[in-house]
Amino acid sequence: MRRLDPALLLDATQRAQRYIDALPERSVPPDAPAVARLAQWVGRPLPDGPLPPEQVLAELDEFAGPATMASAGPRFFGFVVGGALPASLAASWLANAWDQNAFMHASSPAAALIEQTVLGWSLDLFDLPRECAGAFTTGATLANLTGLAAARHALLERAGWSAEERGLFGAPEIPVFASEESHPTVRKALGVLGLGRARVTSVATDDQGRIRADALPRLTAPSIVCSQAGNVNGGASDPFDALADWCSASGSWLHVDGAFGLWAAATPSLRDQVSGIERADSWATDAHKWLNVPYDSGIAFVKDANALRETMSFDAAYLPVDGPREPFHYSIEASRRARGIEIWAALRSLGRSGVEALIDGCCRHARRFAAGFEAAGFSVLNDVVLNQVVVSFGDEAENTRVIAEVQREGVCWCGPTRWRGQPAMRISVSSWATEEEDVDRSLASILRCARG
Repeated sequence: MRRLDPALLLDATQRAQRYIDALPERSVPPDAPAVARLAQWVGRPLPDGPLPPEQVLAELDEFAGPATMASAGPRFFGFVVGGALPASLAASWLANAWDQNAFMHASSPAAALIEQTVLGWSLDLFDLPRECAGAFTTGATLANLTGLAAARHALLERAGWSAEERGLFGAPEIPVFASEESHPTVRKALGVLGLGRARVTSVATDDQGRIRADALPRLTAPSIVCSQAGNVNGGASDPFDALADWCSASGSWLHVDGAFGLWAAATPSLRDQVSGIERADSWATDAHKWLNVPYDSGIAFVKDANALRETMSFDAAYLPVDGPREPFHYSIEASRRARGIEIWAALRSLGRSGVEALIDGCCRHARRFAAGFEAAGFSVLNDVVLNQVVVSFGDEAENTRVIAEVQREGVCWCGPTRWRGQPAMRISVSSWATEEEDVDRSLASILRCARG
C-alpha cells in the first residue's frame, strides 16, 4: 500500500499556522495584484503528467493564500461569517484524515453517533422540543429547504396526497406566507420545492424588520408560514408567540429561518429576543455562522420526525431496514462529509457557558460599534439587539465612497446594504476572534474614511 509522507502533512500544518498567525495584521481583503497572480496561475492548462504533492501544496500556498479574504480573522464584518474555533478547526483536519462518509451507521459509526449527540445537545441548548428530528446540511439554504420540504409533506399528507410519490401535478394547493424581510434563499427553497416564489404572500413588517403581529392576514386553509430569527440586516426577530397562535387556529406550519438568530436562544441574556420560538414546527440554522465551525455546516430541526423521515427516506437492497438512527433517512444528501464532528468539537470545547460568552461577546462588540458611530454623529438605523449594525453615512454616493475607502484601506471589511430603502453599511460581528481592540481599530478606520 502506498503511504502518505508525514512530511507533507507537517508542511501543510506549518503553512496553515503561518497563515493563521498573520491574520491579525494582514489586510482583510486581498490586494488586486494577488488576485491577478492567482487568476493567471489557475488559468493554465491541466498538466500532462503528475506533480509531486509537496509542489502542489507549495503552489497553492504561494498563489491562492495571498488572494484569500481574511474572513477567519478578527475584523471581517461584511457578512454573518464566523471564524473557526481552534477545536473545530483541528477536528476538521482530523475528520478529513478519517475521510468518513456520514451516510449511515454502517459507513461510519463515529459520524452517526456523534451527529446524534450533537442533535441532542443542540435541542437542549436552544430549548427546542426534544422529540425533534434533525438533518446536517451544507448551510441554512439547504436547512431551510429541508424544513420546508417536511412542511410540504405534512400538509399534503393531511389532504390525502403524497408529493414524494405523486409529485405536485394535481396536488392540493398550499398557501405560503413569508415575511417581506425574509432571506432570498427562503424563497429560493420554496421555488425549488415547487411551491412558487411568486405565489408567496408577503407579510408586513415593522421598522426593525419584524413581522407585524397586528397586520396578520386571515389564514383560511392550512398554510406554510416562514418567519425569521435574526433579520439579516437589523438582527431583530419575529414575534413567535403571536405567529404560533396565528398558525395553530388553521393547522398551519410555522418555519423559522434562524441562520444566525436561533443562537440567541442559547444565552439567557438574549432569550427574550426569540421568545416563543420553541412553538414553531421547523427551524434552520448555520453552525458556520455563530458557532464558528469551518464551512460548510448547517442543521435543520423538524418537530414532526415522521414528516422529515417520510420526506427524505429511501431504500435499496443493500441498505438496513431497521436499527439505530440512520442519517440518510433524514437528509437530502446521501454521501456527505461528517460535518457533525466539527460541531461536536466546538460544543464540547465551549460548553454551555462558552457558547453564551461567544454570543454575548459579539453582541457587546456590535453595541460598541453603534456607540462609536453615534458619538461621531452618524446614524445607526437599527436597534442593535443582536450582532448587526446598520449605519448610514449620507446619500447613495457618500455611502458608496465610504465603503469603497474602508475596503481599500483593508483594516476591516464591511459591505453595503439597503435598509428600509436607505443606503447603508452593514456590520456583522460573528467571530470568536474579535476583541475590543479590533472593534476600536476598525471604528477608527471607518470614521477616518467617512470623514474623507
